[in-house]
Amino acid sequence: MGELNLGNPFDITGKVVVVTGAYGHLGRSMCLALAENGASLVLAGRQAGLLEELKECLSQATDNEKLLPVIMDVGSERSVEEAVECVMDKWGAIDVLINNAYFGAGGDLLSMTLDDWNRGLAGSVTGVFLCCRAVLPHMIRQGGGSVINISSMYGMVAPDVSIYEGNKFYNPPNYGAGKAAIIQLTRYIACVYGKDGVRSNSISPGPFPSKDVQEDTLFVERLAKKVPLGRIGAPGELQGVVMLL
Repeated sequence: MGELNLGNPFDITGKVVVVTGAYGHLGRSMCLALAENGASLVLAGRQAGLLEELKECLSQATDNEKLLPVIMDVGSERSVEEAVECVMDKWGAIDVLINNAYFGAGGDLLSMTLDDWNRGLAGSVTGVFLCCRAVLPHMIRQGGGSVINISSMYGMVAPDVSIYEGNKFYNPPNYGAGKAAIIQLTRYIACVYGKDGVRSNSISPGPFPSKDVQEDTLFVERLAKKVPLGRIGAPGELQGVVMLL
């Protein structure tokens, strides 16, 4: 029997992948895995300087030169559409869209203004809607693609507010509501556009606090006690599932 050689099952050389919120805590790690496996990678975000810094880091770490920083504000319909047009002009296709970007406004339900509420939804599910609406026609036209939406455990469970007492990280109601809506929107895309070859999946991470948040050691200890493993997540632990999808 001949030897079975599967090569690199995660090789995505030639695939155009868009990552929103590319320079964020989770986005950077996703981009590293994608660049290592040959993606033509679109680094999307609002700050040009951070995008260029990320491009340089990825280039040095992976020798992948197919890295395209693109300004994209997922809260702006025009910005999203212009960014997608830029990618299509450059590479002529979008094979994977990873909706990772988020922005919001804090506060509890009783003190939250309507503007704060709407901002949280705009920075979560509305941003995903705008990106999908701009990208899906290209995926359908080319015969398929993969949409990966980053939701959260708070899209499925309510927060234990006791772990937020005495710190500035209070979990607002519009965060979980927006993340839950992302999960449902993911289902909708999968069912409606599956016939066009488009796959749609969401990832719902548990606690993956950023480095700035981790400076509050008491808060991190409280988070860790809620996790069966007894610790918070590391960004690299999401690389495998992102590559699989």
